[in-house]
Amino acid sequence: MALIGRRDGRNFGYGRQLSYAGPQALKNMFGSGHYGTVKAHCDRWQAFVKWCRSEQGPGISDARQIDRKVLADYAAYLCDVVRRGDLAVSTAQNRLSSVNRTMAALRGDQYVKLPSPSKALGMQRSGVRQLAPQGQDREQVKQIVDALCRHDQQRVAAIVLLARATGMRLREAILADLPRLSREANEFSRINIQDGTKGGRSGASAPRWIAVNGHVREALGFALQVSPGGSRNLIAPHESYLNFLREITCHARTILHVYNLKGFHELRAAYACERYEQITQHRSPINGDECRKMDRCLDRKARRQISYELGHGRIDVVAAYIGGRT
Repeated sequence: MALIGRRDGRNFGYGRQLSYAGPQALKNMFGSGHYGTVKAHCDRWQAFVKWCRSEQGPGISDARQIDRKVLADYAAYLCDVVRRGDLAVSTAQNRLSSVNRTMAALRGDQYVKLPSPSKALGMQRSGVRQLAPQGQDREQVKQIVDALCRHDQQRVAAIVLLARATGMRLREAILADLPRLSREANEFSRINIQDGTKGGRSGASAPRWIAVNGHVREALGFALQVSPGGSRNLIAPHESYLNFLREITCHARTILHVYNLKGFHELRAAYACERYEQITQHRSPINGDECRKMDRCLDRKARRQISYELGHGRIDVVAAYIGGRT
């Protein structure tokens, strides 16, 4: 995406509207890649623009007027919102980080930024889930799947079923080698999640076996049924992963929101909570059980197993899915 005007013009040459200029600069910085990252930065930039236009904001409509004081004032505003309980610390930090990145894209330098969003807020993100995950109720999941199918979004419905049944990430569910997984389910009564994994965790050096139950078989069977002809996963031969995200999953998120599911990642957390209960015979911490009454060794064993099944290398990450010990 080329500059619209001169770099020294309004919004550094990226257009007359602050809300438009930020996304254009980000697309220019990232090129045609990193669609999800660009989308996240753009959404957070729009929250910053909304504040700029509000009564609490500075009334700025040109990025050239944004300086470090404006960013510090925005950090102070976010800090107040967090203290009121209307925003998570992690969300506030992400918004500041995205404003930093967008300003760098607009300006072409690192001169105007907050060096440390966490220090600017004066708060540390806990990394521990504070709200029970959505999608734990399988009846709710069924309603979402039915709604997606009614809107000809069968492949997204398959993603929902796979994520809830196996704890797969969105990318893993889209790229899963369905014939291989189906064969493993039949032969071994377990499946090895290897495709689309994060951080290079795939292959013989990083096995990730998941026990197969009726829900897993149902999810695999449905996914195989709706998989496009000539494909081993949910992407048609003529599609790219990026186009699938843009044209299929993004449009389906509206349906998820209607049925009170804010995103696919909630289904992964729902899977983790279910596995914790299966392993320990206790409800997960985020669902209200008192972990103080449970054996610490059993709790740690469950977290280690869930960490393995979710494809993480550290058990402390599991607290973001099931909550921490009380």
